[in-house]
Amino acid sequence: MKRIMWLLLVLFSLAFSANVYAKDIKAAFIYVGPVGDGGWTYAHDQGRIEMEKLPFVTKTTFIESVPEGADATRVITGLANKGYNLIFTTSFGFMDPTVEVAGRFKDIAFEHCSGYKTTENMGNYFGRFYQGKYLSGIVAGSMTKSNIIGYVAAYPIPEVIRGINAFTLGVREVNPEATVKVVWTQTWFNPGLEKDAADSLLDVGADVLSMHQDTPATLQAAEERGKFAIGNDSDMRQFAPEAFLTAPIWDWGVLYKYFATEVHNGTWKPEEIWWGMETGVVKLAPLSDKVPQKVQALVAEKQQALMEHKTQVFTGPIKNQAGEIVLAAGKTYGDKELLSMNFFIEGVQGTIAK
Repeated sequence: MKRIMWLLLVLFSLAFSANVYAKDIKAAFIYVGPVGDGGWTYAHDQGRIEMEKLPFVTKTTFIESVPEGADATRVITGLANKGYNLIFTTSFGFMDPTVEVAGRFKDIAFEHCSGYKTTENMGNYFGRFYQGKYLSGIVAGSMTKSNIIGYVAAYPIPEVIRGINAFTLGVREVNPEATVKVVWTQTWFNPGLEKDAADSLLDVGADVLSMHQDTPATLQAAEERGKFAIGNDSDMRQFAPEAFLTAPIWDWGVLYKYFATEVHNGTWKPEEIWWGMETGVVKLAPLSDKVPQKVQALVAEKQQALMEHKTQVFTGPIKNQAGEIVLAAGKTYGDKELLSMNFFIEGVQGTIAK
């Protein structure tokens, strides 16, 4: 009986899992911003270029600055109709449009970045970017003199909130007196608005800035005022060479080559991927020479511990903004708690905008 039940489960799983195979990979990418944003979309496009080096990837294309919503559905459908057999949608707001289109093109492999839904021919993928945020927080906490660190944030979704909290844990680990002030922009890509938000933080005494935005505008604001800044998504030092300290960065090529190879080999299946720094998909940009050697050594030590799974970023005791223990000493948050995080920890100044 047990053997029969096992066989039935195997057959059931095969029936509801797409068998996507393509000898020659033709991949398409949908971007929420322009490839020249210097951050999020730029990093994805660098990954596309890396994937192109695989001998069986015969064609890639991308469409940039696609609004999230109905426009995304139209664009994804158009690419599916053109014969692309591996389609990447690279922003959270593309999730439901990708689900819709994947349901109509069962012979195509779809991959959605930063979401949480899967179907028989659509997976989702992301990296543990909060690990890099934590390490960059150690740098920021070590470099501030005013103990006021500014953070320009896009949208109050768990990904961004998780990053702010991880950053603050790093800050407070080396500097318990420092606070992280958050200003929301409600946009991923708006250099003018991002710069205004950064200036508002500098005006209240912040001497180190960080951000979760798609452009280097925050760094440029810090550069103009003679302050320090932490980049995001890519190594942004060229945009603010004096202000730049480091940045959590993406190497999307690691994942894009993996997916292309899986489809080429006929072994692709929809997965929920959330890889950490040990895989190379998340990195920390080389630290500025302005960062003291003892701080650089500490960051290297902490990074190695994360990569070897000897430590976790979100380990208790952790308090919320009201000073209440939300994670007991020695406990760690699992992925479910991390993926749904919707509160700020002690040390963060600001509210979660609705």
